[in-house]
Amino acid sequence: MKSSNNHLNTPAAAPPDDPGRRQMLTKTAACIGAGLSATAASAQTSGGVRWGIEGHDAPEITLDYWIDAEGKPGHFSVLESRGKWVFLKCFQDWCPGCHSSGFPTLQAFSKRFHDHPGVAIAAIQTVFEGHQTNTVEDVRKLQLRYELPIVMGHDPGDPERDQRPVTMREYFTGGTPWLILINPEGKVVFNHYHADTDKLIAYVAEQLAPQTEG
Repeated sequence: MKSSNNHLNTPAAAPPDDPGRRQMLTKTAACIGAGLSATAASAQTSGGVRWGIEGHDAPEITLDYWIDAEGKPGHFSVLESRGKWVFLKCFQDWCPGCHSSGFPTLQAFSKRFHDHPGVAIAAIQTVFEGHQTNTVEDVRKLQLRYELPIVMGHDPGDPERDQRPVTMREYFTGGTPWLILINPEGKVVFNHYHADTDKLIAYVAEQLAPQTEG
C-alpha cells in the first residue's frame, strides 16, 4: 500500500535475507516509490521478510551509554520525545554505507534541526557484528569527526548469546545504515536504509511549518 507521503524514498540497496549479516549500501537500485508509507512494504527482502515497524507505536530504547553533544554522559528517550518529530539513525563504525550516505544525511538533518524545539535527533551504534571493532569509543570519535551536535548512543547487543541490539529488536531494523522517522503522535512513519536528504529535510520542515506559524 502506498500513501501520499511517498516522495522521500530514494534508490537503496535491498535488505538481506538474514538480519544477522552485515548490511551496507553497496549499490543503488531504481526508486521504488514507497517513502513515508503506512506499511513496511518499502523495506522487505527478496524472501518476503518485512523490516521495520511502520505504522506502529515507537517503543522506548533503553541503553547504558548515551552521550550529549559535548561528549558527556547524556540521556535520550523516545517516549519523552512525544510531541516532536524524532529522527533516529543507526550505524556501525565499520559500515561503508554509513560513511558514504548515512552520516552525510545525519549531518545535514542535524545541522537543519538540532536546535529546533519540535525535533529530537539521536544516532545509535547498533552493533550486531564486529563487536571488537565497532566499539563504544567510536561513538565519540564519530561525533567529533562528523561534527554532530546531537545525542549519540551505543547499543552492542550480546554476541555470547547471539542477541541483536535492543534497537534492532524493538524496531526490527534490517542492518546499517538505517533511518527511522517518528511523528509527534509516536508512530513510526519511515523505516529504511536511506532517504533523499533534501526531500527528507523539506518534508519535516513542511510538517513543522504549521507549528511555527501557530
